[in-house]
Amino acid sequence: MKKLINSVDRVVEEALDGLVVAFPHYLSRIPNSHVLARAVPKASGKVGIVSGGGSGHEPAHGGYVGFGMLDAAVAGEVFTSPTPDQVLTGIKAADHGAGVLLVVKNYTGDVMNFDIAREMAEAEGIATAAVTVNDDVAVEDSLYTSGRRGIAGTVFVHKIAGALAEQGASLDQVVAAANGVIANLASMGFAFESCTVPAAGKATFELASDEMEMGIGIHGEPGTHRMKVEGASELTSYLLGKIVADLEITPDDRVVAMVNGMGATPLLELAVMANEVAHQATGAGFILEQVFLGEFMTSLEMAGASLTLLRVDETRLELLRSACDTPALRQGVRIG
Repeated sequence: MKKLINSVDRVVEEALDGLVVAFPHYLSRIPNSHVLARAVPKASGKVGIVSGGGSGHEPAHGGYVGFGMLDAAVAGEVFTSPTPDQVLTGIKAADHGAGVLLVVKNYTGDVMNFDIAREMAEAEGIATAAVTVNDDVAVEDSLYTSGRRGIAGTVFVHKIAGALAEQGASLDQVVAAANGVIANLASMGFAFESCTVPAAGKATFELASDEMEMGIGIHGEPGTHRMKVEGASELTSYLLGKIVADLEITPDDRVVAMVNGMGATPLLELAVMANEVAHQATGAGFILEQVFLGEFMTSLEMAGASLTLLRVDETRLELLRSACDTPALRQGVRIG
């Protein structure tokens, strides 16, 4: 195993400290925790946003802490849910007096631990709400979930909920907007090569040189089936077909797309896929408003990508494009 680490046991601790070293104007680490919070807290009277999960998905989730997105991100060990007490610490860091929304990806451990933390927070007088992201169209149930998994589309929930909270909306309004995103969101991914979890020391699954895994999750788990490697045009068409069918896209629908690298796919190749999305949008039956391109939610060093579509209206599109300022995502100019 070749990893740029000192020890398996310390990798998350040292990575969190490294993020603060690199982005001190954005991030602070809550002492004795795995919580990254805003270096400059949001104004009082605004809804706080918390997300998190296992480490290994960088820049998610600490990379989205900042103006217009998250107030705190809670990191578990690699591909392992954070504990309820860690999540509670994140809730407290994000509490500015108007309630706290938890954005949870639909994995059994995450859902359970975030729910327990909510109960603990409510007992301490902090109003909370939670939304569960389940955008992965590939798998209905898995070893890790009851229902569909939450993957890269979660970043769109962070962005839109965070923008609305920044504007001073109520907790109920932010929850409604987040659920509106989830209802119009779908993703699917593939892998050319597996990742290696540091604690395991070997690849999660093996693929022949001409094979790919379709429908992978973000924890290194295998997908739905294996197939021969195809070109970018065929791959994009396959993913679009699955996602468009799931969302029941119509020709008048306005859509934004996210082409997301899984950790080891060059931007050159992701850009080819983004170009294919643009070329195939009309044939797939929707109006493409924008393509987001890059690494938004990875799976360590997995080689592959995922595609996300979000149906938008004018309000959702405006919130998505509104100014934000975080280590991983910067749009526009921060005002106020």
